[in-house]
Amino acid sequence: MKRTKGIHKTIFVHDPSMTGWGWVILSLQGEIIDRGVIKTEGGGKKSRIRKGDHTVRRISEINSILLSKIKEHNVVHMISELPHGSQNAQGAQMIGIVADKVQTIADCLGLSVDWFNEGDAKKCLFNRQSVTKKETIDKIDSLYNVPWFNIKYKDEAIADAMAIYHVAMEQSNTLKMLKQMEK
Repeated sequence: MKRTKGIHKTIFVHDPSMTGWGWVILSLQGEIIDRGVIKTEGGGKKSRIRKGDHTVRRISEINSILLSKIKEHNVVHMISELPHGSQNAQGAQMIGIVADKVQTIADCLGLSVDWFNEGDAKKCLFNRQSVTKKETIDKIDSLYNVPWFNIKYKDEAIADAMAIYHVAMEQSNTLKMLKQMEK
């Protein structure tokens, strides 16, 4: 899956979340080079550390992995799902954190980033909004050569990231320009 010869420009696709951040690195031609899920744990109620300290620790864990992957794979462009909706104030805070994380990393490293909604991906893949995770995995599996983990939460996060890539293939002018430049 990983290339060893030469330096190739790559795209970093995100399904961002504080608990299970799905990511895929693709060549400009669409070949999956690397993929994974960053799983971070909350502090739990029995912990004697402040909740905010756990949040900062989780942010740092995610930063470390994202930055190492950007460096390792010569990322030139990022594509991300734009998180939406929450059940409570803490959920709203986490949505803000993950969106900020992608944009801040892009800004600090001089990378371009495209944002797409989950609904855009579902409409692009299925022409409807109501779609199960299993349907998404099956559809992505039929369209792309994905090396699945065969672990439910990981495969769901990878499928969601690839769904965002799929909509970007149709709608991202930046991605089209990068592919054209690569020819």
